[in-house]
Amino acid sequence: MTDIATAKLVASLEHPRFEVIPAKGVEEQIAHLPAGATVTITSSPGKGIDATLDLAARLAAEGFAVVPHIAARLVAGVGHLEAVLRRFDELRLRDMFVVAGDAAQPAGPFEGAAALLAEMARLGHGLDDVGITGYPESHAFISDETTIQTMFDKAPYATYIVSQICYDPAVTAAWVGAVRDRGVDLPIHIGIPGVVDRARLARISFKVGLGDSARFLRKQGGVVTKLLAGYTPDDLVERLGPMVADETQRISGWHLFTFNEVERTERWRRQLLDRLAS
Repeated sequence: MTDIATAKLVASLEHPRFEVIPAKGVEEQIAHLPAGATVTITSSPGKGIDATLDLAARLAAEGFAVVPHIAARLVAGVGHLEAVLRRFDELRLRDMFVVAGDAAQPAGPFEGAAALLAEMARLGHGLDDVGITGYPESHAFISDETTIQTMFDKAPYATYIVSQICYDPAVTAAWVGAVRDRGVDLPIHIGIPGVVDRARLARISFKVGLGDSARFLRKQGGVVTKLLAGYTPDDLVERLGPMVADETQRISGWHLFTFNEVERTERWRRQLLDRLAS
């Protein structure tokens, strides 16, 4: 990369988003992040929306920039959605990341993110930013036609996109190009995994439907024993760096899926910044 491109890559790594799960010990992990870091908090059927918002309240009080995930399939109805929006207002949270969610059955009338986003718009949610998910590769449980159409249905209600994990940088770059070619100009945060054991990362990837990426990860890892070694996203960052530095692509930065390995991920980020600066 040129010196200018490297400088832009450094800038993109200085303020990434750190995704965490509201689980035991996560706050001790988050303590390793710099003051004011952006922390996004997942929402799952097992924990529920309240766990997400309770952690958001504590982290916001500590000065972090907090982005709760709200899973559409966990919202029981319009009244529940209004209560969630009131909680955002009370906590002075201005950014929501809207996902469909993993619940087998929706708790209310919202089958997916698009329906929830439409209702939020009807209510006049008043948020500054609303994020949606983009899928660079085929999803094991959702057809390509559905993921593509759903993103276009969601885009008018959103202010940014976060890409799902993809371990093949060529696939991610091609997807960004396709999104732009179709006229979607929202800024994109590139989703990459943090520093996680390869075996665990492969299991998680298969579980959430990233079959192609999980197979790519295993192939890149080589023999099975290598799967026990820690994964770091250096190759992804290096190969996607030129695209991130290209202002015409409107890449806002990185979204780090930490899987609560926050300390290891933050150490990796700082070491990478040191290498790029040397």
